[in-house]
Amino acid sequence: MKITAVTCVKNEGPFLLEWIAFNRIIGVTDFLFYSNDCTDHTDDLLDALQGHGIVKHLPNPAQDNRAYQMAALKACKRDPIVKQADWVWVSDVDEFLNIHIGDGTLPTLIEACGDPQAISATFLMMANAGVDAFVDQPVISQFFKCHDPDQWTDQTAIEVKSLTRKDLPYQYFGAHRAFLKKAVTEAPTWTDCSGRQVPDRFTFVKAKGRIRKFPAKGARDFATLNHYALRSLESYVVKSDRGDVNREHRDFEDDYWVDRNDASHSDDRILKYLEPVNAEIARLKQLEGIAAWHEKTVAAHTRRYNELMELEAYASLRDRLKGK
Repeated sequence: MKITAVTCVKNEGPFLLEWIAFNRIIGVTDFLFYSNDCTDHTDDLLDALQGHGIVKHLPNPAQDNRAYQMAALKACKRDPIVKQADWVWVSDVDEFLNIHIGDGTLPTLIEACGDPQAISATFLMMANAGVDAFVDQPVISQFFKCHDPDQWTDQTAIEVKSLTRKDLPYQYFGAHRAFLKKAVTEAPTWTDCSGRQVPDRFTFVKAKGRIRKFPAKGARDFATLNHYALRSLESYVVKSDRGDVNREHRDFEDDYWVDRNDASHSDDRILKYLEPVNAEIARLKQLEGIAAWHEKTVAAHTRRYNELMELEAYASLRDRLKGK
């Protein structure tokens, strides 16, 4: 089974090896990375990994410095690494699919869901919960606090990311799900991570507010999508400076932090992957040049945080968020 992960990155260097290692362990066989405007050696590390056949790395095809993610996701459909895949997993580097059944791999999840044409995994927002300092250790080993799994802020419908089988009659990939061809009138087999058919209003985008989410209650029996959107406070400050891969000047500040820093519940089930993830990271670092480029991304991340602390606006942001 060929499973291709597609993702977009900008200045995510310190976190790349963990994400690649984790996804290799759960069954991803191929990786397609699009990068843009990197200043922390993310692109250099990806080029080195590409040289070893671990990933495919392309410049983001977006024009006019906007809509990076959507431009890449529309382009990826034509790439051989996607065309040859049995399944395509569109995900970000801060998202980890924690599979709760069998051997914890994607083939096991697919089988449990009845081998549908698409599977949508529901987010669990992992809180910062007072972790201030960035450390070069797996993210999955540091953050366990989260919101109520059935409700995030005031919402019972929670966003998803989707795994798409090659025969789904889709027109293009979105960041959260594939969009069906307009001629499709009969619902394909498309399940949540409990093997239940997703609602028609989500499948066919019948309601604007349901383009990328549906009710979360009971949707994670087989797998949970851990979303580490905040990570450490230091990394969040750097993220706020960077913006995101889809909007050049997205405002990652107080509201974004507060909404995602709900630490009322805990979930540490992902720790079952920690030992194999560490072993796989170590194997990747043994490849020529990989450890050195990784260390350069870590140094650049720390250096940028220190530079930002010399600016009043970012020092103020740090101080405000420490109390929230």
